[in-house]
Amino acid sequence: MFKFILGRKIGMSQIFQKDGIVVPITLIEAEPNVVLGIKTKEKDGYDAVQVGFETVSAKKIKKPQKGQFKESGNFKTVKEFRVKQEEAGENAFKIGDKLDVSVFSEGDVIKVSGLSKGKGFSGAVKRHGFHGMPASHGHHSVQRHVGSIGQRFPQHTLKGMRMAGRMGGQTTTVRGLKVAVVDKDNSFLAVKGAVPGNKGGLVMIQSQ
Repeated sequence: MFKFILGRKIGMSQIFQKDGIVVPITLIEAEPNVVLGIKTKEKDGYDAVQVGFETVSAKKIKKPQKGQFKESGNFKTVKEFRVKQEEAGENAFKIGDKLDVSVFSEGDVIKVSGLSKGKGFSGAVKRHGFHGMPASHGHHSVQRHVGSIGQRFPQHTLKGMRMAGRMGGQTTTVRGLKVAVVDKDNSFLAVKGAVPGNKGGLVMIQSQ
């Protein structure tokens, strides 16, 4: 069964296994998500389940969304997960269903997506891992320069050249993570390893 949920990154900590080994973990708070809609290939061109996360006041909801939230409550975040209803079998999703952290079990292999930390304007050495110029033979103050970025034809810089620019602040996915602890009472997940984003950032957790 395809498992998924939306949550907020709380921060990193560590736990001790029974054999005494220290395991680094990321704590994620995931209050129950509510199914708001079911997308089907026949009607919408693709299969997906739409969920809402974090309830907010009706004053913060835009007018076009009020009809969508009429029966289920008002939500700050709405996201879609690509999942086919036939894959769920008897556990097919219905509008109004609630999903909590108990859908996951300890040891589940997951992938986590989030907005990576913004690092501002960065040079090509930091941003792309360039080695830079030699430190001798007349290379004065150009050790961290990009080098040639064009050619005689077509007389302009081609799109996609690796150059200096804004680094981070992009949707990033980390695969192969494992669920270390599931705390249903407090709506917490502990994931072994690091996940993208700042503290308090929104993350999408999915089975792999």
